[in-house]
Amino acid sequence: MTSELDDSRLRQERLRKLEQLKEQGVNPYPYSFTRTHKAVELQEKYKDLPADTETEDVVRVCGKVLNERNTWMFVDLYDDSGKIQLFCHKQNIPEEELKRLRLLDKGDFLGAEGTIRRTKQGELSVKVTSYEILGKTLQPLPDSWDGFTDVEARYRHRYVDMIMNPNVRDTLRKRSIAIRTIREFLDSRGCIEVETPVLQVEAGGADARPFITHHNTLDIDLYLRIATELHLKRMIVGGFERVYEIGRIFRNEGISTRHNPEFTMLELYWAYGDYNQLMDMTEELLRETAMKVAGTLKLTYQGVDIDFEKPFKRLRMNDAIKEATGLDVDSIKTYEEMKAAAVKLGGVDLTHCDTRGHVINAIFEHKAESTLIQPTFLIDYPVEMSPLTKPHRQNPGEVERFELFAYGRELANGYSELTDPLDQRSRLEDQAAKKAAGNEEAMPLDLDFIMAMEYGMPPTMGIGIGIDRLVMLLTDSASIRDVIAFPTMKPRV
Repeated sequence: MTSELDDSRLRQERLRKLEQLKEQGVNPYPYSFTRTHKAVELQEKYKDLPADTETEDVVRVCGKVLNERNTWMFVDLYDDSGKIQLFCHKQNIPEEELKRLRLLDKGDFLGAEGTIRRTKQGELSVKVTSYEILGKTLQPLPDSWDGFTDVEARYRHRYVDMIMNPNVRDTLRKRSIAIRTIREFLDSRGCIEVETPVLQVEAGGADARPFITHHNTLDIDLYLRIATELHLKRMIVGGFERVYEIGRIFRNEGISTRHNPEFTMLELYWAYGDYNQLMDMTEELLRETAMKVAGTLKLTYQGVDIDFEKPFKRLRMNDAIKEATGLDVDSIKTYEEMKAAAVKLGGVDLTHCDTRGHVINAIFEHKAESTLIQPTFLIDYPVEMSPLTKPHRQNPGEVERFELFAYGRELANGYSELTDPLDQRSRLEDQAAKKAAGNEEAMPLDLDFIMAMEYGMPPTMGIGIGIDRLVMLLTDSASIRDVIAFPTMKPRV
């Protein structure tokens, strides 16, 4: 971008032009403009118009000026669909109006009326007969499409990034398509979209550190939700059989290419199903979303081919560890032996690993997770890792849980939900004890949730899908910041 000194000078020049417009009786910030066509509509409608041909069709277009040539004879006007060229000539525009164009700058908003023509060079254009200034800008834009590449500046001034980098707008549009597709998929299957509290007395449903705020009137601390799970399950108890929420989640944790303190999650709870049925449905949902967003099931992410077309592999956590390391987890029965095996493997962080299940999970995360490149349902987790999940019907010490991985990254987390209120209370009491002992990410004991379960909860399957990570994969975006319109940034001092 230009230097601060240059920016200041250019701003002063724009202020001077602004005053000149006002002196000429022009309102540079009018209230509205009636448009007949967007750029893409004109390009499609007149795609067969031959070069050096004019029509008598009158159109009205508007957008942002991003380039001009031959002293404003040719203007590139961009709306949110694309570009249309304006042809501004003294034969069609009064001389005074033509001169006034020179008070415009790159970035200004302009509306124009005229007829359609295609130039000798083949460029579809509007032969302008009149125009209106719709917004005078004061801040200069970068010099070229390639002039706004500083990553820090792009995220901090995201609105400029959106103006200068069409791929940013394209990614955010695809995010919208993904969310709309998910809604349509679920709605067509009888699911109801609901809203649950963002401010909660107890931040439960996940292992994460919450943000804390204070309500002055009630004089109590409240937490920004770390999950929607417990309230959605209350709705299952209340008689809704298929509910979902696509909402903002807040976790007071680190920032990285895969983590933002606030992110978007789909959570779905569906009565009378289990995790086997849920994996089938999840596979169908993601295939449909991939086709709508990417137009293919053969994706490429960061140079790696990812195949959504083949049936997703289903792999036990213990088998994933065995494939990656050769370690037979099933043969190791005690915590001490499991910890010793992890130490022998090397490179496994055993901080807070106080049970056999936690050690198994740590081994997986450090040794096997990155190997799951193609879409894979990792199934059957240690019970210690999943306090809200039904016990496995065949494997003691495990639960019926899966996480979906692709490119070595988690995309989704699903369960056969725990519906036994006594078992649930026991597990949450264990979590509360860990929290009291200093584990800030352990779940609290939500007594109202336990009471809700005691009123009866049917067999239920539930899943959370990280919308941001899914969109990253479908748009080949390297960082979560690329798929969030305004990612969290540390303020400049």
